[in-house]
Amino acid sequence: MTLLSLQNLSVRRGHKTVLSGVDLTLGAGEVVGLVGPNGAGKTTLMRAALGLIPADGQSSLAGLSARKRGQAVAWMPQSREIAWPVTVETVIRLGRTPHLRAGQKQRPEDQAAVDRAIEQMGLDRFRDRPATQLSGGEQARVLIARSLAQEAPLLIADEPTAGLDPAHQIAAMRSFTQAAAQGRGVLVSLHDLGLAARHCTRLVVLHNGKIAADGLPQDTLTPSTVKTVFGITAYSEITDKGFVFQALDLAS
Repeated sequence: MTLLSLQNLSVRRGHKTVLSGVDLTLGAGEVVGLVGPNGAGKTTLMRAALGLIPADGQSSLAGLSARKRGQAVAWMPQSREIAWPVTVETVIRLGRTPHLRAGQKQRPEDQAAVDRAIEQMGLDRFRDRPATQLSGGEQARVLIARSLAQEAPLLIADEPTAGLDPAHQIAAMRSFTQAAAQGRGVLVSLHDLGLAARHCTRLVVLHNGKIAADGLPQDTLTPSTVKTVFGITAYSEITDKGFVFQALDLAS
């Protein structure tokens, strides 16, 4: 089942082309890592796909109403500051908003979704704490949980592991893998190529606003692509625990 379809998607800002002719589909059961250097167009691609910024071309999500889009896709932007001193559970419960009519109270199935997300992200001890009292990394986990509680068929997350310690980075990626195993799709932008290689079923490499590679992690993170796109050398190997990738040095 196709959850996202982009055709010839392009974005210009003034006289500068930020994204050019991107074709991309994402299906149920996939965890697609969107990788590329700073300025490659990762955030622009996600926002254009959601219809949040003007773009040329076609996106299967951009034309939906806000409510329908909220039911189809959960969006976690880079910005993760929580401004209001409401409880962690209240923040996570906001993920259920697209499933409720105006003024409708939370239903048992909504609370069950919130409880599952809290458990997945290990936040039960923070449930009643004001979210503004948490560290930046803990707030990031709360916002991931809010996206999971939304239980939309597609989850799009922009650098969700930034600021998390290694254990919670892995936990976050496992939560995306679990969502995919349940039939959902995930598009996640990452700067940690090792994390992307280990946990994504597929990588899309962006370079100068275009797709430079799209496929299995071991097929996209080749020495030539890594050197050309990221300007580095790396060690990589397919092991009995999966594909392992480690950046080593700047390319000469």
